[in-house]
Amino acid sequence: MALSDDLRKRGVESVVAGGMSRNAAAKRFGVSIPSAVRWLQRFAATGEISPAPTGGDRRSARIEAHREYLLGLIRRQPDMTLLEIEERLIAACGERFSSSVIWLFFARHGITFKKVRAAEEQQRADVLK
Repeated sequence: MALSDDLRKRGVESVVAGGMSRNAAAKRFGVSIPSAVRWLQRFAATGEISPAPTGGDRRSARIEAHREYLLGLIRRQPDMTLLEIEERLIAACGERFSSSVIWLFFARHGITFKKVRAAEEQQRADVLK
């Protein structure tokens, strides 16, 4: 849980304007030394006192870099399997992704893979029954 912005502000001000050490400020405000250090590092880097956003997706950027290639593959050949897509990525882009990462990519883009019978199978007498 993030500590209040007011506490952060007082801690940062006590070091920046008050000349207090980070360790002394941490002790005075009842926070850990690493917390006080992070507050001051964030303030020095961004000028912000409030906590940085947490959570969210930080891993999909690698596969999203190949977005156009992957969507083009599916447009040209919509019945590809995840394994075939994985092999094409390795061959064309030199990137290796697990089938679950590829599946999640397509799920994010609203593309699903459903098993369907091949067109020639659908015309067989035993299938038409």
